[in-house]
Amino acid sequence: MGVLDHFSDLFDCSGHSSSKHKKKQFQTVEIKVKIDCDGCERKVKKALQGMKGVSQVDVERKANKVTVVGYVTPSKVVSRLAHRTGKKVELWPYVPYDVVAHPYAPGVYDKKAPAGYVRSADDPRVSQLARASSTEVRYTTAFSDENPQACAIM
Repeated sequence: MGVLDHFSDLFDCSGHSSSKHKKKQFQTVEIKVKIDCDGCERKVKKALQGMKGVSQVDVERKANKVTVVGYVTPSKVVSRLAHRTGKKVELWPYVPYDVVAHPYAPGVYDKKAPAGYVRSADDPRVSQLARASSTEVRYTTAFSDENPQACAIM
């Protein structure tokens, strides 16, 4: 049937463009939204459940997290939720602290993160440990006990 489909696309006189629509993949989208009360929770659920392709919406009020499951794209979910609720919406920026090699590095640790989570560090510059600069190294070695030319102020 592949040959017949190809020929029918070539000789299509209906006037419609022959672009094929890509089907959206079934995926889970996690979103961070500030949820204060029952009304906010209901508003968020209602805005997302009416969206085409959504099969399940879970709201975790304490973590300010919304999980959407279905045939949706993350950018459309975020834009719709921001438009319908008027709240600041972003994709879930946290990962479990077990996944990160150094969870207390300066770019990764976040005080506002829920318990057991740290900020996702995809940028390698952020996830590096704090390193001493060359001047700091010189100052610390100048007053070291192992350095024979160290400053001897006593």
